[in-house]
Parts: sequence; structure tokens; C-alpha cells
Amino acid sequence: MLRDGLMRYGELKRAIIGITPKMLTQTLKELEADELVSRKVYLEVPPRVDYTLTETGKELIPLIKQLRSWGEKQIAQK
Repeated sequence: MLRDGLMRYGELKRAIIGITPKMLTQTLKELEADELVSRKVYLEVPPRVDYTLTETGKELIPLIKQLRSWGEKQIAQK
């Protein structure tokens, strides 16, 4: 979802159908710890947090696309 640029938590939650808030938060924390996602917190009311891909995260996009293509091909063969 972040390949096209910056998104807020609420936007991600709406865009990823079926994800629970707990799972989204946990996943974002793991991606941040792995330096694949950058998190920027704004000190305002209400709080605002933006998420973007890091350069390392952007490097993975072609690989993820290849895996997705492979998976779709495998499903189609069954």
C-alpha cells in the first residue's frame, strides 16, 4: 500500500481489508524495526502519524511483484 507514497494509519486500516488494528500496529512496528517503513509523528491534536517506505523498502517492490506474479500463476494452475 505504501509503494505510491505516504499514508496515515487510518488510510492503511481502510485500505487493507480485514486487518485488525492490533495486527496493523504490530506489522507496522516490525516493518519500522526492519527499516523498511519510516514513521513520522506530528505533535498536534489530534495526533497524526505518517508512514512511508524507506529506500530499502522501495528496493523490495520489484521482488514482491515477482512473488505475487509467481503465486498467482501457481493458483491458476490448480
